[in-house]
Amino acid sequence: MIRLPLATLASACMTGLLAVATVASAQTAPAAPAAAEVRLHAADQAFIADGTQAVATQRDAARIATSRSTDREVKAFAERVSSDNAKISDALRAASPRGVDVPKNDPDAAVLASINNLRGAEFDKAYIEQVALAGEQKALSAFQAEIASGRDEQLKDAAKKALPTIQQHYAMAQELAKRKHLSSAVQ
Repeated sequence: MIRLPLATLASACMTGLLAVATVASAQTAPAAPAAAEVRLHAADQAFIADGTQAVATQRDAARIATSRSTDREVKAFAERVSSDNAKISDALRAASPRGVDVPKNDPDAAVLASINNLRGAEFDKAYIEQVALAGEQKALSAFQAEIASGRDEQLKDAAKKALPTIQQHYAMAQELAKRKHLSSAVQ
């Protein structure tokens, strides 16, 4: 049996462990810098998630409304929202920091499903109450929260630029609800 001094044996073990650790860290090292680049404040992360979802939901529901509604006022409102929200969505993607994944199309599936199979006056009522009023309120909250609490200046600026359009949509939705004699008009 060959006897090696304890120091030689310990040295050989340490060299082997160092080699394994070097290979393992070399395989995971590229992911670490990318994660450091995309660190955002929680308010900014919430805005990207909530703001883009609210805008996408409004846009997609408006597209459904243009084909399912029988009311010209509802259709006109929907066309305006669809067009404006496509621009807002593009602006949010452009304002997001490099390396941050901004969902391109992540609407609230439950909202869309709730109106998807409706037609005519029943569709109009649900669209005005659930999408135009409640959805625009949700969008307003997300954009106002970013303006108040966000830390990323580009995102805050995008929210400030989009807020008047969203406020206008909400005011139009309230007026539409009043004209259609819906109880949800007073919110």
